[in-house]
Amino acid sequence: MNTWRNASLAVTAAALLTLTTACGQENGAASPNGQSVGNAAPAQQPAESGYGSAGGGYGSGADADAAETKEAGQLGVRDSKKLGKVLTDSEGFTLYRFDKDTANPPKSNCDGECAAIWPVVGAGNAVAAAGTDDELLGEVTRADGTKQLTIDGWPMYRYAKDTAPGQVNGQGVGGTWFASAPDGKKAAVNADSAGAGAAEPADPAGLSVRKDPKLGDIVVDGRGMTVYRFTKDSAWPMKTACTGDCLKKWPVVAPVAKSEVDGVTTKGFVTFDRPDGIKQQTIDCWPIYTFAGDSKPGDTNGQGVGGTWYAVSPDSKLVGAAK
Repeated sequence: MNTWRNASLAVTAAALLTLTTACGQENGAASPNGQSVGNAAPAQQPAESGYGSAGGGYGSGADADAAETKEAGQLGVRDSKKLGKVLTDSEGFTLYRFDKDTANPPKSNCDGECAAIWPVVGAGNAVAAAGTDDELLGEVTRADGTKQLTIDGWPMYRYAKDTAPGQVNGQGVGGTWFASAPDGKKAAVNADSAGAGAAEPADPAGLSVRKDPKLGDIVVDGRGMTVYRFTKDSAWPMKTACTGDCLKKWPVVAPVAKSEVDGVTTKGFVTFDRPDGIKQQTIDCWPIYTFAGDSKPGDTNGQGVGGTWYAVSPDSKLVGAAK
């Protein structure tokens, strides 16, 4: 009996040690409440098994109980080579709309097996993408009471067969499913890539280093946009001071796979499960963001804003901040 108990305690202690060394490694501090502050950033999120085919826009043989509402979180806009501007959720996954739904009034006609293949996007913690009209965000109450995100009235979904951020495997499925543009319309299809089921490789979603003429080596996201840290955040315990309207100006960087990181430290490279439900990438356990005021790669308009926002060096330090 005592032998089993001692072994159990040893396993628990080892688990806590792993968490402690993941963040706050420099000072060896432990979380005051012993709670987990983050999870390893996933390389991809595989679709659940047993969905069956998606022929005709619905699917067959799916288990309706497998459906899971996916919270929207901080919405983003991705520039797709084939589809133009595409709306994404906080994890970088493409959002879709269904031609058999209605926008006025908003109504979802995807339930049961359909919703297992096309998981509903929840409206609870949705934040408009930078540069988009937040008045387009809404919600519709489904038959089961779930609050589903709508964009200009159109209910939003993910696709189970998109297994990594940036994929658009749901584009054109059954002639009724299409990636959503930021305004809720169908994403525009380039003439040379039109057609049902059109798919494209994921656009770069990683982190890399750019040499800025004024700031030196700084971290940029997969689009080449400058990455920032907020001095009012903390790394251990991991906390954010940027919530609500702040996120409209400073969108979070969605979780990134370590395999998509080039030249940037992967120390403390974990996903921060924020109190608002949004998942955010961290570097050395510091939450990282981009700036809505940066309109193109190379912009650093967020540098020094309010004396609290600074670009990030490859080793996670603040660039240009007062010592």
